[in-house]
Amino acid sequence: MPLKALQASRAAAHPAHHLRPLQAALCLAALAGTTAHAQLLEEVVISADRQAQRSFDAPAAIQAVGQDVIEAAGPRVNLSESLNRVPGIAALNRQNYAQDLQLSIRGSGSRSSFGIRGSRLIVDGIPATMPDGQGQASTISLASAQRIEVLRGPLAQLYGNSSAGVVQVFTADGPARPELRFSVDAGPDGMRRYGLQAAGQQGGLNYVVDYSDFRTDGWRQNSAAQRRHLNAKLRTQVGDDTRITLVANVFDQPVSGDPLGLTRAQLQANPRQADSRSLEYNAGKDVSQRQLGLVVDHRLNADSELMARIYTGQRDLDNRLSIPLAAQMPATSAGGIVQLDREYSGAGLRYSTRQALGQGQLRTSVGVDLERMSEQRLGYINNLGVRGALKRDEDDKVQSTGVYAQLDWSINEQWSALAGVRANRVTFRVDDHFVRAGNPDDSGRARFSANTPVVGVTRHFGADTNLYFNIGRGFETPTFSEIGYRSGGSGPNLALQAARSTLSELGLKTRVSERQRLDVALFHIETRDEIVVASSVGGRSIFTNAGKTQRSGIEVAHSMQWTPEWRTHVALSTLNARFKDAFASSSGATVARGNRIPGTLDTSLFGELAWQPRAWPGFSAALEVVHLGRMAVDDLNTDRTQAATVFHARLGWEQRVGAWRLRQYLRVDNLADKAYVGSVIANEGNRRFFEPAPGRQWGLGMSASLAF
Repeated sequence: MPLKALQASRAAAHPAHHLRPLQAALCLAALAGTTAHAQLLEEVVISADRQAQRSFDAPAAIQAVGQDVIEAAGPRVNLSESLNRVPGIAALNRQNYAQDLQLSIRGSGSRSSFGIRGSRLIVDGIPATMPDGQGQASTISLASAQRIEVLRGPLAQLYGNSSAGVVQVFTADGPARPELRFSVDAGPDGMRRYGLQAAGQQGGLNYVVDYSDFRTDGWRQNSAAQRRHLNAKLRTQVGDDTRITLVANVFDQPVSGDPLGLTRAQLQANPRQADSRSLEYNAGKDVSQRQLGLVVDHRLNADSELMARIYTGQRDLDNRLSIPLAAQMPATSAGGIVQLDREYSGAGLRYSTRQALGQGQLRTSVGVDLERMSEQRLGYINNLGVRGALKRDEDDKVQSTGVYAQLDWSINEQWSALAGVRANRVTFRVDDHFVRAGNPDDSGRARFSANTPVVGVTRHFGADTNLYFNIGRGFETPTFSEIGYRSGGSGPNLALQAARSTLSELGLKTRVSERQRLDVALFHIETRDEIVVASSVGGRSIFTNAGKTQRSGIEVAHSMQWTPEWRTHVALSTLNARFKDAFASSSGATVARGNRIPGTLDTSLFGELAWQPRAWPGFSAALEVVHLGRMAVDDLNTDRTQAATVFHARLGWEQRVGAWRLRQYLRVDNLADKAYVGSVIANEGNRRFFEPAPGRQWGLGMSASLAF
């Protein structure tokens, strides 16, 4: 990397008021996404090495989605709306708000029947993934998000108990001039979202306070949902060197029905139906969460910084499962209603510094992360939607400690290198209070530990082409949901082992011209003790370890500003995810070596052609194409989905009238009204594998902002 470019990227690690004017302008333009050209060439990310830098300079596969894209992608309810334009990640909307999205990075996490596995979620520096490795995307407030970053590959292991990647969401800063914003979105099946936001700068306080109310009757039977969301970020500068950020998030989802998956016969007969047991047992979930976090950034001197964070939260859940009543009666059964009362907290400290070394610079980061979670887990009989007798009573606790160090050395104009290591310790504890005749004491502990190193090297071919290679070790514990049940007995499956991976990645980033950028990444992942679904019946999944697996593929992202009016973006991913060892399935049949890992897309493609005519200021239009490849539904590969290609279109307008800014959009998704499967439930015991995607859908939205 040329020294001037090197110095610019290093300077970006400091707040904008410490930058020279030109550097600050580039950084702010990238963060705001004010022009396609600025976003194309100067997109700023921090996930790769926890310091602000251009994504082009980051020695890893990483892309960011900006605020303009998030707002144009839909009603800002689900990550799936905008993440389909990032290669390497599959964010599949299950049309089921009781089970959240099915999100996987490079095939990791595809086993999840609910929640997010195999990836770390972080919002404004605060983990949205619990210390056991399970995350929830539903609590992320996209209405106030400025950008979303997706990091894939070995460097993600330095964030802790994850497998293939990190998704970070950053709330926007308030504008210099305070403003009040109202928004409304509408769509089919009774979909409505109302939003109110106050943001601005008042003296030394920068603030964003956002409230939204979302509700839908659901595309399928028993899939209605309601959500209320409050997200706030307050930031103040204490002197020239200290910045304090307070983030608060309140989430309430009092209604979310679970229509369950469908068999192939049900899918072909009526994809909008719910399985009869969903209605019979009133399957669904009620959840609420409250979280508060504090982040302090302090500049010690021109070359050193200190960051500290602390957070706490509480989550309550009531989950009604569709387990047949007879199956709930045995003494070892945990019933058909799960109630969780969870408290969690954490703290982190990171020190980073830089110094001249040889012809370049060495940047060092060291830190520690402490996380804990405790919950009371109760189980009751689900007597056709009515809570019955107590069947489970236990206290679950998990603690995680991570210590890490990372070195980034810009050796000279041609070469740079990185090395890092993280020491992970995760402890699970179960205290069983439900001991009865035929139901023994299932208390116990499980401990996991691993050291996950990563090394990499980058060759800089001038200022416009970087070639990098990274290799590292990965570590992923089972979550409490995955150890929650064991086959043939009561209590948790504390014998489940952590999955351990070796990850390698070769990547190329090049600016073919001032208006054209190409990113290519090739990856290979070898995993032993892969955690897979042994069986999934009635909304309850039992997990096991499946020996060795491998995942490899290619990811391509290409952006081009053809003229001031026309631009394109393409994101292509291929994935070959297979079992390397044969093993016995829960049915006793042998899963053959070479079978495809269920729930993984063999290919995915996003393409966009966007138009912003000069003659009509404020108007924009785009045509999108999304291709989803095939997915196997179980370890035996007895069935699979068909590949599907769908088209979307959108129109947008923006007007400024005095102190008012008005915006409107119209979206039509699945223009051809194509019938296809959006996601699958891996190894579902009743063969209800399929979760259908909706047909043609329209969406309207408008917002009005008043600056004071």
